[in-house]
Amino acid sequence: MENRSDILDMALDLALDLHDVGAMDKATLRDIEELAIPKVPEYSAKQIRLIRERNHVSQPIFASYMNVGRTTVAQWEQGKKKPGGSAARLLDLIARKGIRAIA
Repeated sequence: MENRSDILDMALDLALDLHDVGAMDKATLRDIEELAIPKVPEYSAKQIRLIRERNHVSQPIFASYMNVGRTTVAQWEQGKKKPGGSAARLLDLIARKGIRAIA
């Protein structure tokens, strides 16, 4: 059985083809494109620390990769703040593929 991601990729390919031949309007295509974008999971403070430690980097180095301040990483790891927006997406990429994915 195919996973959700594969099914959404196939649906997006089909939607793009339908749009190309004029059988689907732009609004519907945008709705399908939005569904195909994977949602970013929320990581707990402990999970964020483990992601950093698995990549064998200090808080200042991790902060540099993430393009945030060291205190921001410390606050994430203490549960005082949560990464949002592009930082959350970047953290998810590092969690899945390792820090080399963004180096």
